[in-house]
Amino acid sequence: MARTTGLDKKLQEQLQKNGPIPQHIAMIMDGNGRWAKKRALPRVAGHHEGVNSVRDIVEACGQVGVKFLTLYTFSTENWKRPQDEVSILMRLLLSSLRDECDNLHKNNVRLKTIGDFSALPQDVQDEFLDSIELTKNNTGLTLILALSYSGRWDIGNAMKRIAEEVKSGKLRPDMITDEIISKNLSTKGVPDPDLLVRTSGELRISNFLLWQLAYSEMYVTDTLWPDFRRKQLYEAIESFQNRERRFGLVSEQLDAASNSTSKNYVRRLLKSVSGL
Repeated sequence: MARTTGLDKKLQEQLQKNGPIPQHIAMIMDGNGRWAKKRALPRVAGHHEGVNSVRDIVEACGQVGVKFLTLYTFSTENWKRPQDEVSILMRLLLSSLRDECDNLHKNNVRLKTIGDFSALPQDVQDEFLDSIELTKNNTGLTLILALSYSGRWDIGNAMKRIAEEVKSGKLRPDMITDEIISKNLSTKGVPDPDLLVRTSGELRISNFLLWQLAYSEMYVTDTLWPDFRRKQLYEAIESFQNRERRFGLVSEQLDAASNSTSKNYVRRLLKSVSGL
């Protein structure tokens, strides 16, 4: 991975001072084909350039303090694309894994995948399993690639697992909660995204993390994915920092909760120093 410049380091430090960094960012990487078409290039050129964007975004997320990055790499609907393009995408995925795995490991990145893993070509599965094994103990950024993934597939599988537990008597219907459903999704153990970024200006979530995105902030940019680099990432995070996350509450309730938390902290602090 490339070395961080002095200017970029200052931008990252300023971003960290401005407010909270999203713990989990999810990205819909859209626009590779349009990027290539604008340049009279074959679609595969857009996919190749998109890999460079992935490399830069992964590096920048790790440096700025993002803990989880989920990239919508290949949806279940993408299998319907022309066979030649699907084959190219699978070959590109395989070569990218081989080229980048050591760099990910050196930079303390842990690799995971969600989706219908069995639908992937065997050589891609093998490469992924090797990469996941190599990076499994890393403690920095967790990079999650959504492959052959759809939100409905994810929720459907969770419902089947829960139904089996009900059938076996391990779970009663009245015991099914949001937490139970989340524990049966492919993202088990991963916090829901704080921020969803979509490139290319499309205003839809395309069957991506349907359950997990319930309270995520959305950031849509007209920038096509191959042109989306760390500068655009910082702009997305800055937008996130300027928003008020209410989770169904009103501003006054958040203010009251914040004031209450501050007062409780002051009371605890005074108690600790006074011995009262």
